[in-house]
Amino acid sequence: MENETASVVVSFNGEIYNYKELRIELKGLGYRFRTDSDTEVVLRAYEAWGEQCQSRFNGMWALAIWDAPNRKLVLSRDRLGEKPLFYAKEGGAFLFASEPKALFASGYPRHLDMEQLEIYLVLGYVPAPYSFFKGIRKLEAGRYLVVTEKGVVLHTHWDFPQVPENEMRTDGVAVREEFEYLFKDSIRLRMRSDVPFGAFLSGGLDSASIVALMGEYSNDINTFTIGFQDKAFDERDLALAVARKYRTVHHEMVIGVPSFDDALDRTLRIYDEPFGDSSAIPSSQLCEFAAKHVKMVLTGDGGDEVLSGYPSYQAEKFGPYYQNIPGTIRRTIEGGVSLLASVARGAPMYQLQRILGVLKATGSSFRDRLLTKSAWIDLCYLDEVMQERGKVRPVWDYLDDVFRACTFDDPFYKLMYFQHKISLPARMLTKVDRVSMAYSLECRAPFLDHRLVEMMAGVSKDIKMPGFKRKHLLRATVDKILPKELLNAPKRGFIPPLRSWINKETIAGYASNYDILRFNLNHEVLKRFAQLNGDGKRDFGNFLWMVLLLMRS
Repeated sequence: MENETASVVVSFNGEIYNYKELRIELKGLGYRFRTDSDTEVVLRAYEAWGEQCQSRFNGMWALAIWDAPNRKLVLSRDRLGEKPLFYAKEGGAFLFASEPKALFASGYPRHLDMEQLEIYLVLGYVPAPYSFFKGIRKLEAGRYLVVTEKGVVLHTHWDFPQVPENEMRTDGVAVREEFEYLFKDSIRLRMRSDVPFGAFLSGGLDSASIVALMGEYSNDINTFTIGFQDKAFDERDLALAVARKYRTVHHEMVIGVPSFDDALDRTLRIYDEPFGDSSAIPSSQLCEFAAKHVKMVLTGDGGDEVLSGYPSYQAEKFGPYYQNIPGTIRRTIEGGVSLLASVARGAPMYQLQRILGVLKATGSSFRDRLLTKSAWIDLCYLDEVMQERGKVRPVWDYLDDVFRACTFDDPFYKLMYFQHKISLPARMLTKVDRVSMAYSLECRAPFLDHRLVEMMAGVSKDIKMPGFKRKHLLRATVDKILPKELLNAPKRGFIPPLRSWINKETIAGYASNYDILRFNLNHEVLKRFAQLNGDGKRDFGNFLWMVLLLMRS
């Protein structure tokens, strides 16, 4: 969209939720509007406030503004990184797009950046500002570029607040009231739509809370749930209880396991670069299903990050208590868990293996604990898999760079910093944005309203998590309106059953068709991992899935 004189032109992907309020303010300043769109609000806001207009937006965006009089291009990405923006320089050209495939379509060469291999094999993704392609960069969340004939300059328009730990809020009652107000207002803003909309509804607390509170603003809500044939992953009964209580137009489907070729092809087609979170597979099927009925959905994404609700936060609070237990007792406990894991089978075995890993990690450094929790494989196996590192960038060096800007000392808050700065935009939001956009479905995340993020960033861990109770503030907001069985249900993952999906023959078959040698990975070790996975003795499923994506890249 351009203004009347074509002196300002905007290309925009996303949504500005407070566009109506900004429109009123801009009209008061004398600006006239030809449309009712939020895109024109972006255009007029730049005319009025220049680059500072970004601080006025409540929303998600990747945008490009061409300022003709000043011969400059402004590229901006939203605060939390909900929308992607890739860029590259080639000769005298500056290229930018929402997907690498657009850059390749323009003729930019497609070469994998092998320096990022270890980061990918550990984390399952390549975080901004890097990508898995040589010369292509991702604009980081909260950043913007100004491109002129003189060059490219990177700026920050927002950053995650790092409140001094001794200044964290402890006024629990006021915090709960402010959280409730901001959360409800965020939902209200994100329900603004002139197209059919709904919500994703799992059996989890985050999405159920959003559906419950949406009921305060609408009595015509579509909800979408997918289930698995494997009961360990299926939450349809809990989702249905919420849908019935709030009388939503409920849609559910049971998904089976797609063929390997279909799953791999779909993942690589949607993400362009290798992206290892296998929950992208059912997420893709959910988006495809919902897009047949609506154009926009609200989701619970970001709830675990904003509320410090992952079990890893419990582990960080638990660690100091466990380390105060005498060493002989700790070794006895860990030996007992190890023995139980060796004789157990199926889901109990995998759970005991995870518990043992958490117990052992409490005595290590925060960086090592973070890698242990983030990695899709035990780090002790990494040297076996990677035969020759060459110029590969060590993941430990990458994390050291990340935490140089972190001012927190408490591991609980360090984890909060990492998740907001790195894993939320690079993993969770990347996963959801790409699969939803692939089916022309817009996903809006009420937990990621920047006002809510900023407020919660300054709340003490003892208010967020009194004792070891996860998501205390959210529970206090919805405990009287949600079914009790959902409030008491254990947290479940949203992943396909890769444990029973991958075996030695799978790896061998793909290795024979694709050039695994270019990645310097040990084929025999991978086959051994696949055998253990197929026999149900170890859970290497997601790591092997990541390797298969590499083979096809």
